[in-house]
Amino acid sequence: MQNVTQQTHNTSPHDTLLTKSLSAADYVSTHDAMLARTLERISLKKEQGLRTPDELWIVDHNDVYTLGQAGKEEHILQRTDTPIIKTDRGGQVTWHGHGQLVVYWLFDLDSIGWSVRNLVSHAEQAIEDVVNDCLQNSSSSISDNISAHARRDAPGVYLYADTDTDNDVQVQNTSLDDKIMLGKIASLGFKIKHGFSYHGIALNINCDLSAFNAINPCGYAGMQMLRLADFLTIQKEPEAQTAQHIHNSLSYEQVTQKLIDNIAKRHAGLIELRAIAPK
Repeated sequence: MQNVTQQTHNTSPHDTLLTKSLSAADYVSTHDAMLARTLERISLKKEQGLRTPDELWIVDHNDVYTLGQAGKEEHILQRTDTPIIKTDRGGQVTWHGHGQLVVYWLFDLDSIGWSVRNLVSHAEQAIEDVVNDCLQNSSSSISDNISAHARRDAPGVYLYADTDTDNDVQVQNTSLDDKIMLGKIASLGFKIKHGFSYHGIALNINCDLSAFNAINPCGYAGMQMLRLADFLTIQKEPEAQTAQHIHNSLSYEQVTQKLIDNIAKRHAGLIELRAIAPK
């Protein structure tokens, strides 16, 4: 059964960002609700001049493959028991499921002064910020010299191994020329309707990556998909934890909250965009 909780973030004296959490969520019903809410907001603005609060939907999806508006069936390599849903976002085929953090951005872009390019860049940079913070503060040696970066030629966020062993300059160095790409840890795909965005981002935290073997992720043959749990310790179920384990790890919920906080600050204008990622 789908569970829903909702919170309000007062990001500035003039803006409110609502956060809704949905667990064990079926894709079709969630998408239909998201689209209905977006159409309602468009109508309220056009017909009554009302500005409604922007919303973040934090979603734990039941297993599903989704195929974007221009998605090609050829990128589905194997048919499984997991449903394949055609949807109205940009991009090709991807997978959503438990252990993956999905965040839908229901934003009035005109009201916050963002272009579509701003939206994409804020989404990528929020993921970069959170993933790099988690990697830098991890006690695991696996995360040494690993950093997250967006790319101009392929939307999303990727992990790179730095050939420079100086950890202090690793994340600040935005040139990817001296880094080795390991794979993709987060995907994104938006839909814009009358200046309102919906759909959003998907960050692999501790999901089962084998689901990606049945597709060319985001239309890229051979793209290696990664998850945060392969580079630092993500807390297991409470009954399986020890005091030492908890001290040296992050929970799915902590990563989620870090991302919500970062997005809320960007929405309020408290975090400015960095220079666009190099090609």
